[in-house]
Amino acid sequence: MAIDRRILIADDDTAFRQGIAELLFTWGLEVEEAADGAAALELLRLRPPSLALLDMHMPGFTGLEILTTLRRETLSVPCIFWSANASEVIEGLARRAGALAVLRKPVPATELRRHLNEALCL
Repeated sequence: MAIDRRILIADDDTAFRQGIAELLFTWGLEVEEAADGAAALELLRLRPPSLALLDMHMPGFTGLEILTTLRRETLSVPCIFWSANASEVIEGLARRAGALAVLRKPVPATELRRHLNEALCL
């Protein structure tokens, strides 16, 4: 049985989102993109990916609101958050909600790859 290697990237920063998508593609991962929280939640409900990379601050829904909604709807999608202005409070809330990690933008490629490897057991 093949491992599903589909990743959702949800971030309202187009350049950042597309840059991460290109990087993940070079690592052999299939990528879906969402420019806001509402689009991300719709994609997560329609076809849950192996992993969601969620910006903490997006129009529509924040990453934390998305994760809380997924858990309430009993959708089990592993999530990693990132933010340019993550604080210890935000990180604590995200971890309590079930986030695998909270990364600070800009995210170094080596750090992202390490977290993806852990989350996807690559």
